[in-house]
Amino acid sequence: MDRWKGRVALVTGASVGIGAAICKALVQHGMKVVGCARNVEKIEVGHKLAAECQSAGHSGTLVPYKCDLSNEEEILSMFSAIKTLHQGVDVCINNAGLAHSESLLNGKTDGWRTMIDVNVIALSICTREAYQSMKERKVDDGHIININSMSGHRVVFSADTHFYSATKYAVTALTEELRQELREAKTHIRATCISPGMVETEFAFRLHSLHPEKAVATYNSMKCLEAVDIASAVTYVLGTPPHVHIGDVQMRPVEQVS
Repeated sequence: MDRWKGRVALVTGASVGIGAAICKALVQHGMKVVGCARNVEKIEVGHKLAAECQSAGHSGTLVPYKCDLSNEEEILSMFSAIKTLHQGVDVCINNAGLAHSESLLNGKTDGWRTMIDVNVIALSICTREAYQSMKERKVDDGHIININSMSGHRVVFSADTHFYSATKYAVTALTEELRQELREAKTHIRATCISPGMVETEFAFRLHSLHPEKAVATYNSMKCLEAVDIASAVTYVLGTPPHVHIGDVQMRPVEQVS
């Protein structure tokens, strides 16, 4: 990870859970991290996170940035600000994602559209802008990491997550397609998916917002992965030699069946 010291990483969905853990890990390794989140409350948490990183004496820095990833203009403004303040992005970690409990037969269109906008479209916009930032500055060793899901590799028997799973299958395809386009562009920029199974975060509580007991039961059913486990996978992928390409890291709790 030494070669990443002082370089700039963008982490979306950065204020809580997996995103916050990734920010802390990258700051510990000396990176300049721009962590974006949508809500004011999340940004306030982000400032607290930044203070924690600073007080811990980490060599890197964390800069919270307010951005609604469902709004392309806000994404473009964020990349413009990063260019002005930090020259550009060397590592882009597309972590933001969400699930609504909207089945295929009875789901609401707005819920489907929100999942597409954040899980697929915003990820693709951030990927495009990160690549253009690297290309403009002749950065040939950048890295784009998509935080995917095991739901992007198999379908579980739960209508609550079927549309969400479809968006994560899209992320699986997009990451491999990105790898191919990067090779066609004759660049050494790498593209990686990290696909966790059950991670104990706020995810299940948001998915089952009307039935929080379902979330509690889910997390109590096994020893889940923790956010720091995903952050460790990110630093492992970033720390591999520049000639090594890791396409996908699939990781589950030992006790998870599906």
